[in-house]
Amino acid sequence: MKKQFKPYIPADKVTPEMTPTSIIMGLLLAVVFGAANAYLGLRVGMTVSASIPAAVISMSVTRVILKRNSILESNMVQTVGSAGESLAAGAIFTIPALFLWAKEGIMESPSLITITVIALFGGLLGVFFMVPLRNALIVQEHGVLPYPEGTACAEVLLAGEEGGSTARSVFVGMGIGAVVKFIVDGLCVIRNVFTVKLDTLKTVFSVEVYPALISVGYICGPRISANLFAGGILGWFVLIPIIVTFGGDMVMYPADASVAELYAVSGAAAIWTNYIKYIGAGAVAAAGIISLIKTLPLIVRTFVEAVKSIKSTGQRSTGRTALDLDLRFVLGCIFIIILAIYLVPALPVTLPGAVIVVVFGFFFSAVSSRMVGLIGQSNNPVSGMTIATIIISAVCLKIIGDTGVHGMQGAIAIGSVICVATSMAGDTSQDLKTGYILGATPKKQQIGEILGTVAAALAIGGVMILLDSAYGFGSDKLAAPQATMMKMIIEGVMNGTLPWTLIFIGAFIAVTIEILGLHALPVSIGLYLPFELTATIMLGGLVRKYAEAGSGGQDKDSGKAILFCSGLIAGEGLVGVLLAILTVAGLTERINLSAVVPAGNIPSLLLIILLTAVVFRAAVGSKNE
Repeated sequence: MKKQFKPYIPADKVTPEMTPTSIIMGLLLAVVFGAANAYLGLRVGMTVSASIPAAVISMSVTRVILKRNSILESNMVQTVGSAGESLAAGAIFTIPALFLWAKEGIMESPSLITITVIALFGGLLGVFFMVPLRNALIVQEHGVLPYPEGTACAEVLLAGEEGGSTARSVFVGMGIGAVVKFIVDGLCVIRNVFTVKLDTLKTVFSVEVYPALISVGYICGPRISANLFAGGILGWFVLIPIIVTFGGDMVMYPADASVAELYAVSGAAAIWTNYIKYIGAGAVAAAGIISLIKTLPLIVRTFVEAVKSIKSTGQRSTGRTALDLDLRFVLGCIFIIILAIYLVPALPVTLPGAVIVVVFGFFFSAVSSRMVGLIGQSNNPVSGMTIATIIISAVCLKIIGDTGVHGMQGAIAIGSVICVATSMAGDTSQDLKTGYILGATPKKQQIGEILGTVAAALAIGGVMILLDSAYGFGSDKLAAPQATMMKMIIEGVMNGTLPWTLIFIGAFIAVTIEILGLHALPVSIGLYLPFELTATIMLGGLVRKYAEAGSGGQDKDSGKAILFCSGLIAGEGLVGVLLAILTVAGLTERINLSAVVPAGNIPSLLLIILLTAVVFRAAVGSKNE
């Protein structure tokens, strides 16, 4: 007989949980982490979980500053706060495609209302879809699905007796990340990339100096970082030299000049822009589909269990720790949202498109919840599920005659809503797992997720418009890799303008990598990203590898080094948004000191070494405590 789980706070005990303090703090963190993750995701195509940093910050403020002693109140803060990170992750993977089309003169830029509505509807669907899934995946599968980040977050909160000591790592990291970002991109006294031109190989070796990238490498670990770096090496030290050496007078869409002319004028970067990006897009698309195919048995099983859980809802316990939002209310809200997706003028989605949203939205939300239960939210293959949705949506819309600009907008809108819903379902399930361990009230957590979703949705539109105005999506500073890939896929299906030769080269590279038993998706992402990003991420992976080697190969950091790195990311992301505001206001030139400071590689190299040493010291120091 299965032993009944007993949470930290018993079901018959009521403690402060959803208070004005927890809601206000959670909403602020939802906006902050949403903006920071939007910036990070648009730069490198990856985001990080905000649950643990939010938990540490909330625990420190409520316990140390406000002298309050309710673990469930701190849990509510991280529940509301982490919603911003997940909503941003879903939105930035798709919505920037609309901005990219606007730059090409194909359509007008999306309005603030359009972005907000897409993010809001997708986020709410993700939360509502998880209500009937909670019993099947969180309760019945306890001990089977570990939900690593949700469990870790609960452990951090349970370690609240330490007071604010663990929070120091986050705040110190935020300060360092903010200062470095302001010095590099605000004052412009240090070049943001260390670059060495390699004429013999017809390429360049480059490393960016940003602490967020080193932090991403540390959080991902040496294996994933190495896979990303391997993709970068394949693109910049194999494919680019081959194309330059043998391409000669070759001209292939979208290039408007020969390979020789492109290289002579703009160097290896031009070859990457006009050729490697498309090979990388094909590789990422194929790897995403491969990852989806590999999980098909899990998908089917999860879908069946989700349906069964809905049927058995009425048989559940009505105790405080088993109380969900009323299923009739949830189903009614889902129906209203789907109807609104079809009727709201800001969304160019037809009735068949709305049906696709509800079917694939619930389907992939169920899959997302179970996947994060096994491998964590950070490793959730949302992009693979979104690619499948985008392809299916574009094909279906083309079959029914909804093509051209309206069809392209409809495909990306459908993909965006489902992407946001899938990401939010994964985050919600992690938060519900944390609450299940601590003894939180599921209904209150679900309400908290809704509030965090609304706040983040209202903020994300302004953040995206601001970042695009300041830096430009698709530029070197904000590559928006996933959104660019989604854009190319839709164009390829709708218009037949995709350079299929390059796409299929990338696809078969991914297939080959998978056959070799390696992880095709991170290698493909590394092939798609600029080399200076993957090189810096690799530094972070190496730091973690050698820090763990110094502790006998055991990962004993108990989250402090990762909290420090999360702080570096948050600090850099927030200053990135601040500088975007200054850029739009026309104030950045007043603080730009590049004209009075000698440029060169040496300061950049020294800063890279210093940042690497700081992260290493944080990692080693946390292990010795």
